[in-house]
Amino acid sequence: MKHRTFFWFFLPTGLAMLLFIALPIVSVAIQSVFTPHGAVIETVKTCTPFGCKEETTINQDATRELRESQPLGRFVGTGIYFDRGHLAVQEVGEAWQTSQGLGDFAAKLGNLPFYRAMAFTLTFTFVATPMLIVLGLFIALAVNTLSQRIKGLVIFFSLLPFTVTPLIGSLILFWMIDSRGILGTAIQWMADDPGLSLKASTSLTWIMLIVYQVWHAAPFAFVVFYAGLQTLPQDQLESAQIDGATRWQQVRYVVVPHLMPLVTFVALIMLMDNFRVFEPIVGFNASAHATSLSWIIFNDLGGETRQLSAASATSVLTIIGVAILLSPVLVRTWRDFRSKK
Repeated sequence: MKHRTFFWFFLPTGLAMLLFIALPIVSVAIQSVFTPHGAVIETVKTCTPFGCKEETTINQDATRELRESQPLGRFVGTGIYFDRGHLAVQEVGEAWQTSQGLGDFAAKLGNLPFYRAMAFTLTFTFVATPMLIVLGLFIALAVNTLSQRIKGLVIFFSLLPFTVTPLIGSLILFWMIDSRGILGTAIQWMADDPGLSLKASTSLTWIMLIVYQVWHAAPFAFVVFYAGLQTLPQDQLESAQIDGATRWQQVRYVVVPHLMPLVTFVALIMLMDNFRVFEPIVGFNASAHATSLSWIIFNDLGGETRQLSAASATSVLTIIGVAILLSPVLVRTWRDFRSKK
């Protein structure tokens, strides 16, 4: 393709990426280095025949003029990134100096909102992603061996979890695991503990959220892997069968290598999606036990205060985290691409 042809072909996509991706990111980054102006405080001294007294009041006119003249707010640089609500550099240093060991240090970091959210976000991402990939591959292999008469029906029911809106799906499961729900009652009966509640334990809440994400997102991996199985070279499978390979050996040495590009694709999508976990936390009302970076952004933007600068700083840190998370997979993909040229 000629350079001129490629330019006009890519121009609409490039403009859309610039308007809807690049510019918003730049805007958020700029907002993160400014903080809203505080109110202009004035101290007025009033004297009467009975004495003088000082009164502190807010100058509404001066405050409004200041905010209109500098709408972005007061420039603070990277100060917001290092405050207690984010990286908390000072608090982390104090915790390290006063800690009795790594366990004590980790416990003190858990009291800081950013690191508490990061702990859950990383645990959620690195546990749910491989589990849903393995489950999706298992479902695809199982469905691919079914008879054509029932294959369509099984595919339909396998896709149902993915068609449910994440917030609605989490609400449904939230009601089911309630002490009065079918799953909650069954768990209490099996544990022989009428007072057992999944919602009252931090570890059980984390497990519940991860299980929900695997249930909800596994159909996406299943669809991708099932489509890849339709392009599997049958001569390779027949050769493996002639050589006496077992079913497991065929999957390990023939099927999985063939699907590795799709595994990389699913991993990239799911890593980004899981790192931005938000809806399940809201649906399960689990913010007392589990918070994520996206939930912190939502919390900063809510209420009457609307801490735009704090939310912007967390957004930038989230973008950086996603970039770091995806970099190993992208580097490996690039190396594989270069080696095939």
